[in-house]
Formats: sequence, structure tokens, C-alpha cells
Amino acid sequence: MRKPNPFDTENVRQLANLLAETDLTEIEVQKGDLRVRVVRNLTVPVAAIAPAVASAPMAATAPAASAASPSPEASSAASRKQNTVTSPMVGTAYRRPAPEARPFVEIGSSVKEGERILLIEAMKTFNEITATRSGTVSEILVEDGQPVEFGEPLMVIE
Repeated sequence: MRKPNPFDTENVRQLANLLAETDLTEIEVQKGDLRVRVVRNLTVPVAAIAPAVASAPMAATAPAASAASPSPEASSAASRKQNTVTSPMVGTAYRRPAPEARPFVEIGSSVKEGERILLIEAMKTFNEITATRSGTVSEILVEDGQPVEFGEPLMVIE
């Protein structure tokens, strides 16, 4: 004799739709001995990152002596650039997984390399943007729902 199927596929379908509507990545429901967990994987397409091109006119060339020993401002700017997470695509940046949810990170948040720090929606697909290094978020350079361009600075992680 065939055992009845304990899964209600319509409920699973409703949970999957709820994930899509709320931008959650996982939901789990338990009723008695039956537990259903629905997970969706968001993948970020890997894109080759081209070096940023300065849009401002080039400054006059400094004397050779100062080029040999960079100024503290130049060292600070280089360090900031190294610590900046940039957008790998054009889209809309979201700092939170859903409108009523807390942001992924705030200024002062500790993050680990690979941890999700925001989402960028491109062509109706939400792409996870992860921390490129471990550290503390020192600046957030985008607002929730702000359009972003390829290579645009998003956050600084010190």
C-alpha cells in the first residue's frame, strides 16, 4: 500500500514565492514532525574588474623628488582605494534584504571576507555583494535604492 505524501506542494510553492517577494534567501517552517526548508541561492556573476579611469583632468606632474617619497595624503588615498568595495555591475543597490528589514551592515560593523554586505538588482535579479576583506565598515557610500554604475565605490572596509 502506498504511503500518503506528507508534503503539500502548494505550501512549498507559496514558501518559494514568499522568498522571491521578500528577497529572503531561506525560510523554514515546522508543523508537528514535518519540517520544510526552502533555500534559494543568489549568485554574483564574476566580472573582470577594469582599473578605474580618472574622469578629472590630470594634475601637473610633480617634481621627481616628491614622486620617490609619496606624501601621507597619497598613502592614505591608496589605502582607502585598496579598502573600497566597488560595484561589479550597473544596477540598483539595496542595503537591506527587504524594505522593513535591518541593513546588512552599518558604519562600525565588523565583517568577514565573503560576508554579504548589500545587494545589487540588475535585470530583476538580486546579486549578493560580499566583503572583499575582513575588517570594520568605516564608510557607506550608497543609499538604499540608489542606482550604481560599474566600478562605483560602495563601501570602505578598514
